[in-house]
Amino acid sequence: MRILYYDCFAGISGDMNLGVMIDLGVDKEYLIKELSKLNINDEYEINVGRESRKGIEGTKVDVILKYHHDHVDNNCCNNEERYHENSDNICCNSEEHKHEHKDNRCCDNEGHYHGHDGNEYQHVHRNLKDIEKIINSSDLNNSVKKRSIDMFMKVAEAEAKVHGKPLYQVHFHEVGAIDSIIDIVGAAICFDYLKIDKIMASSVELGGGFVKCAHGIIPVPAPATVEILKGIPVKSGIVPFETTTPTGAAILAVNVDEFSNIKEFYIEKIGYGVGKRDTDIPNVLRAYIGKKKLKN
Repeated sequence: MRILYYDCFAGISGDMNLGVMIDLGVDKEYLIKELSKLNINDEYEINVGRESRKGIEGTKVDVILKYHHDHVDNNCCNNEERYHENSDNICCNSEEHKHEHKDNRCCDNEGHYHGHDGNEYQHVHRNLKDIEKIINSSDLNNSVKKRSIDMFMKVAEAEAKVHGKPLYQVHFHEVGAIDSIIDIVGAAICFDYLKIDKIMASSVELGGGFVKCAHGIIPVPAPATVEILKGIPVKSGIVPFETTTPTGAAILAVNVDEFSNIKEFYIEKIGYGVGKRDTDIPNVLRAYIGKKKLKN
């Protein structure tokens, strides 16, 4: 039996997951080629490189958006480090991301950007139906499509419950949506590529502290993350930051067959996906590919 085991001692985010999948042997060119079947290539680029955290080297994946909001100091929003200090204006999307934009722009809950002159900078935002259409109209295989939609459904259900909205009225705002589409569909492509018989994971580190968003100061983990991880063993407080994002939580919640801190298999390969923060602990997602002999 071929096993994939997630060791989530520093949590998990979508980009860290893509990094560890490539580190475990998923061909990056294959991944990029498969993602191109979504036909949204004009909206993003993928950079894959090598970095280290606290002396542990691994693969780092960055999803770079092809449109820009003119952030000061070239800061941009991503799935793991959500909070940036670029100006005095703060906005928050459905996953409690905070964006602080140059030119005193901020976004409202519909993903529009406003300046002091009252002009509106409108960007496309997508709901679950839009994302389902992108995935179902692609040339990806049916297994990848189903797994991808299951993960998006998990996030949408959590967001709908937290915000008190009907499922198909929850918006995945443009910045978050592109990142989430690539991270979630990319995860499905990687699982399909690795041909794993069973996916396991340790208890999940959530981080700690508080974060500030448009709704006020909220505790880590974010409400959507907690909702997604119901029934899953978690731990918290190792660092005063968010370590597990809603996307990362959904990857685990939908795909993991068993959560256990006991590793009873022969380790064949070890991979590390590098996160964006440099924290007191190695900010990496570790995963193993192992083999377990079936009992007669």
